[in-house]
Amino acid sequence: MPCSVILRKGRFSGEGQIYVLTTNTFDREAFFADWRVGRLVVRELMRTEEEAWLDSLAWVVMPDHFHWLVQLRTGSLAAVMRRTKSRSSQAVNRLLGRSGQLWQQGFHDRAIRKEEDLLALARYIVRNPVRAGLVSRVGDYPLWDAVWV
Repeated sequence: MPCSVILRKGRFSGEGQIYVLTTNTFDREAFFADWRVGRLVVRELMRTEEEAWLDSLAWVVMPDHFHWLVQLRTGSLAAVMRRTKSRSSQAVNRLLGRSGQLWQQGFHDRAIRKEEDLLALARYIVRNPVRAGLVSRVGDYPLWDAVWV
């Protein structure tokens, strides 16, 4: 069974539900090691929120993937990710003068239970660059945000 099918099994998109969404670049290529390229992904994360699909609670764009803590307003997780990945692919390919696949197929999602500590989860997400050894302090990394900051 293809990985993308396995990732969809049991997926439920509930309005008002909070999720952590994660997706990787194709072959884990580090397109976003150049933060200017990563800003194109950030723009699409923000655009999705502006279009009222969701509320972004925290996110980080790493060199080869992103993590996104969201509260879904409308639509489905699949539609949100399809739109975000498609638009960011077009922008990145245009900037880099390339064509082809930017993102892996599918994405990971995890519904957050009410009793989970959202602030701790957001801190965990935005500390990814520190844990990966990219920077020594979160504030030194340009591709993250959280509503609590």
